[in-house]
Amino acid sequence: MGLLSKRSTIYFDPAIHQALRLKAASCQRTVSDLVNEAARLLMSEDQEDLTAFGERAHEPDISYEALLDDLKRHGKL
Repeated sequence: MGLLSKRSTIYFDPAIHQALRLKAASCQRTVSDLVNEAARLLMSEDQEDLTAFGERAHEPDISYEALLDDLKRHGKL
């Protein structure tokens, strides 16, 4: 662990914990490394979603009913 690492207690489902331990051993990494990588990937996906939402913020709103009408009009329903 790096000098600026923080410690936390995480409670895993027993099967997930066992899978993490086996994965960590098989790739010669620590469970902490795997959890940190998973958290980074999750937050990276969130950032991508927020960027996509921002890019579409100025698109016009459409009601659910109008969406269904449009889908039906174009033969998709």
